[in-house]
Amino acid sequence: MNWNEHQRIQLESLIVEHGFAHASRYIIENTRSTIRLTKAGAADYVSSCESRVGGDPDLPSQVKWPMTSDGIPMTFLAQLHLREVTDYDESSPLPANGMLYFFVGIDEPAYNIEHRVLVVPEDQLGSAERRISPEVTALEGSYNGFRVIASPSLEPPNYAYVDYEQIENETVGYEEYEDLSFAISGAGKGEVARLFGYPMGQHDDSEYEAALMLLTGANYSYSKTEALKHLTAHFAGDETKAKQEIQDTLMLLELESDQEIGFCWWDAGVLQFFIRKEDLLAGRFDRTYCSLYSS
Repeated sequence: MNWNEHQRIQLESLIVEHGFAHASRYIIENTRSTIRLTKAGAADYVSSCESRVGGDPDLPSQVKWPMTSDGIPMTFLAQLHLREVTDYDESSPLPANGMLYFFVGIDEPAYNIEHRVLVVPEDQLGSAERRISPEVTALEGSYNGFRVIASPSLEPPNYAYVDYEQIENETVGYEEYEDLSFAISGAGKGEVARLFGYPMGQHDDSEYEAALMLLTGANYSYSKTEALKHLTAHFAGDETKAKQEIQDTLMLLELESDQEIGFCWWDAGVLQFFIRKEDLLAGRFDRTYCSLYSS
């Protein structure tokens, strides 16, 4: 997603204000556009097809409830009315309208989690209505629905992705950089999910893991070097193409633990969905990767 002029001016101003003029070019070049989803009250299900996290989905009659490979109904996570998400940004890689649904199977292990991402075109949403979740789904428990509203945001590299040599000097360190990051992102109370941006975690390898699984089906060995070797072999020895593929692996959605909704990903972690840029632009939401991060 491209920035508008107002966003760039505001970013440059905050960088100087917080004492990071020395790292201005690095921060600007590596800041990503994100879409933040914030809770806007409990779902009342009066209006169908609103963006929602938790609770029950609004599904067209022809859409079947996704099942795990063991025949257990998956747990509904979120539905995003794409018009609400993309109206303010014509350059968004998401479809301009329709509904995006996220379902998940069990959250063990933390990688290659069974899941389903569905997209339903706008012209098929006329018959959509609340579908009560099955009494038993892949995740134990019941989850409260909340309406969410989308807002555009910017996100500089986080703890796992930032180059400390670029940002730190004799007067500012990571603590001051965190203050700058918060000022840039404007993250606030009630935020429950993000689209795009940087994955939360301890290491900057989430895209390596996702790209490796999506393209080759191989499990990640927690080595970026080995993952790059596998991807390079997949592209017939073209390492440049392999690196570009990693760069073009995007975090489609990051869903936080939330006490009000009832989601708790291990020790209050996050659930992450990834997609290749090529597949996103082609609307191939059947080709996604899901993993979990918890500290």
